Amino acid sequence: MTARPNPWFRLSMDAWTLGIEAWEVIGLRTVKIAAGGPGAQAEAQRMVNEKIAAGISLQAKAMSGGLGMTAERATAGALTHYRRKVRANRRRLSK
Repeated sequence: MTARPNPWFRLSMDAWTLGIEAWEVIGLRTVKIAAGGPGAQAEAQRMVNEKIAAGISLQAKAMSGGLGMTAERATAGALTHYRRKVRANRRRLSK
């Protein structure tokens, strides 16, 4: 009989990777905001708006069952939700 892999180990690695990607976005945003000017103001406003929207949409997914019915599925869904947002920001800010 083969041992079943622990889903929490994979999820913890996914969370760790998301943290590294978020750290990159924080660095890119810090540079942009520190430069000042209209671009900095727009980025700061965008950042706040995105965080609010991401939180609200994740709540809606959770309340509608869109994240799954188990703790593992809900965790994976939340990580996927935020990872898409972080990756999009990393691509946009890296240009």
